[in-house]
Amino acid sequence: MNFNGIRQRAGGGAFVLSVSEWVEKTGAVGIFSNPGRYGGTYGHKDIALQFATWISPSFYLYLIKEFDRLKQVEAEAQGLTWNLRREISKANYTIHTDAVRTNLVPQLDWNTKREGTYFASEADLLNLAVFGTTAKQFKSLNPDAKGSLRDTASAKELQVLAHGEYQCRPH
Repeated sequence: MNFNGIRQRAGGGAFVLSVSEWVEKTGAVGIFSNPGRYGGTYGHKDIALQFATWISPSFYLYLIKEFDRLKQVEAEAQGLTWNLRREISKANYTIHTDAVRTNLVPQLDWNTKREGTYFASEADLLNLAVFGTTAKQFKSLNPDAKGSLRDTASAKELQVLAHGEYQCRPH
């Protein structure tokens, strides 16, 4: 059984899937389980951090703040400027566009001008949910604004947006 088979069964009342079964059935890498008295489930640090941020919103905020602090220290040491808001706005862009392509764009439209319509409508949906406006509406209301709608967003808005883009990834 592959991931799609698991996804179809998920949500059913009798559905149970152990980590060992997940690894065996999907060929997952970066995570494994040792059964027994002193066993446990272990994962690559990137997987563990993603899981921890999903489990605990307060840990997620702590991680973002600590990352921001470390980047500020690094920037000061190297005499650079660094913008957390810009980094957050770019954080999940590739994940998001891959998810849109995989789940919404018919394969026939891949790498065509029509594909851009799917990306724009998905971005508009997220912008409406977070900012209450589309990028086009923002530009018409703020013709002198430098950058995009996301460049003017607060760090909290961009965190919500990045999380929303992550949730849109292919499952």
